[in-house]
Amino acid sequence: MDLLTPLVFLILFSPISLSDAGSIGVNYGRISDELPSAFKVVQLLKSQGINRVKIFDADPSVLKALSGSGIKVTVDVPNEILFSAAKRASFAASWVKRNVAAYHPSTQIESIAVGNEVFVDPHNTTNYLIPAMRNIHKALVSFNLHSDIKISSPLALSALQNSYPSSSGSFRPELVDTVIKPMLEFLRETGSRLMINVYPFFAYEGNSDVIPLDYALLRENPGMVDAGNGLRYFNLFDAQIDAVFAAMSALKYDDIEIIVTETGWPSKGDENEVGATIANAASYNGNLIRRILTRGGTPLRPKADLTVYLFALFNENKKLGPTSERNYGLFFPDEKKVYDIPFTLEGLKHYRDGSHTPVTGDHQVTTPPMSGGGGVSKSLNGQSWCVANGDAGEERLQGGLDYACGEGGADCRPIQPGANCYSPDTLEAHASFAFNSYYQKKGRAGGSCYFGGAAYVVSQPPKYGRCEFPTGY
Repeated sequence: MDLLTPLVFLILFSPISLSDAGSIGVNYGRISDELPSAFKVVQLLKSQGINRVKIFDADPSVLKALSGSGIKVTVDVPNEILFSAAKRASFAASWVKRNVAAYHPSTQIESIAVGNEVFVDPHNTTNYLIPAMRNIHKALVSFNLHSDIKISSPLALSALQNSYPSSSGSFRPELVDTVIKPMLEFLRETGSRLMINVYPFFAYEGNSDVIPLDYALLRENPGMVDAGNGLRYFNLFDAQIDAVFAAMSALKYDDIEIIVTETGWPSKGDENEVGATIANAASYNGNLIRRILTRGGTPLRPKADLTVYLFALFNENKKLGPTSERNYGLFFPDEKKVYDIPFTLEGLKHYRDGSHTPVTGDHQVTTPPMSGGGGVSKSLNGQSWCVANGDAGEERLQGGLDYACGEGGADCRPIQPGANCYSPDTLEAHASFAFNSYYQKKGRAGGSCYFGGAAYVVSQPPKYGRCEFPTGY
């Protein structure tokens, strides 16, 4: 083992990693008559350590306020003007000159979203999407901005024909040849990423009888195995992302990366909007931020570090639709947090998911008993233990074991040769003891039983030979 190996293990398996595994941004929507000025919003973003923002237009007051801030910006070509951008290259050139070239690089525009969820737009703008993207790109080339600024178009998950299990992910057949393949080809040519909007809330809301809440909220859980590829998923977010990766792979576009342009969870909803509570919104967004900032990709694409934009910065009182639509905000219009979650690695050092059985609607939702080794079942006196995930692979288990017994400060004396927990002499048994020691020493805090997906929490005492696992130190 060389001198760099312990550092590598620390980066991969520490609950609060030092690696730049991913990036968090926010969507700054403005369908409200209560919001602070754009200048105050920029100060709010900087005070929270948020260094990426996405807006749904190219508003001059916002772009001017962002000038010199160091915040990277994604602007949007609204669906309403896709027809003009597609039909007239001069219109696209004028739009880029007025809304991009006039501000960059003082305002650090890094990407342009051409349209938003065009396939579900009731104004039938799908046919204009690819020509509009190409005309906008030609305009960027004319201003020599095409290397700095990339172009894509956010897709709703409804663009998929199949998304479960993840391995069966596929695009809707009627979109494949007309739009999806041309878009992916354009993204490949220009070195751009596919933008997708992913909302586990919608899947949970409609299937709360079969989707465990902990799985939807990225909490510790036994996970679910995809029968198609044998991979174990520990949260719905990863599973939905991998369904898109699988759909692209089926079309031979394995080289295209993904950026999540929208995801979030509402803090309030109508009576029939199951799961729309402050506690659940805090858990989802807080746990997602930790997942993005402290580890790499997904089970299918472990090296695919993700940039994720949370939806949304503020509650927006003028949005139409159900109550949830006006309650996705991380902040109230007076700039106070709707719930307290961190947005940086430094803040994550002190963060823990505050609730493990949040109230959903008028009833409590708990994870149902699951069969199989290490499954969640009825708790003994509310105690819990952390054990190794045997499906994580030898490399992850060994790395997690080394971290726990080294930098992590776990008590690993009982698994040394001749000690009472040395037998059985297996990597899974020893890793389980070390993981649990670390977990208990951390007071069973949220995120302390993770180890890069190599561990999970159980509520029955683990059994490895005659070894007894402690429940506290």
